[in-house]
Amino acid sequence: MADTLTLTLSTGGDVVIKLRPDLAPGHVERITKLAQDGFYDGVVFHRVIPGFMAQGGDPTGTGTGGSDLPDLKAEFSSEPHVRGTCSMARTPDPNSANSQFFICFDDARFLDNQYTVWGQVESGMEYVDQLPTGEPVPNPGKIEKATVS
Repeated sequence: MADTLTLTLSTGGDVVIKLRPDLAPGHVERITKLAQDGFYDGVVFHRVIPGFMAQGGDPTGTGTGGSDLPDLKAEFSSEPHVRGTCSMARTPDPNSANSQFFICFDDARFLDNQYTVWGQVESGMEYVDQLPTGEPVPNPGKIEKATVS
């Protein structure tokens, strides 16, 4: 299984994320498959809230879309949602994560045990910090390429 996910962002560089199959094997498998299939290439960060998180992974760019694959069963853990934590977005149904994810800008521990943590940014967080902000983002930053290694 892959160890890292690299997101090449339109803000000028690579975000290297250490995958955490020890916490969420099903979610890491899904993210890896989608990245290998080119699903995330060109997808925008449609919801970026300063001091909180940047959310992407929806091919429609609206926050309502996902992949054609079935939703995932929650793999919640006590891993803290802190700066650089990568976690899955979902609806109020805990078992509704699909392809959308978010990267925390800051401490968001109120999300612990409620969202599936699948990775941690190892380098390139400055490129996440530079994403245009908004809900929705008027001129969103995007993932130019997602690769796993």
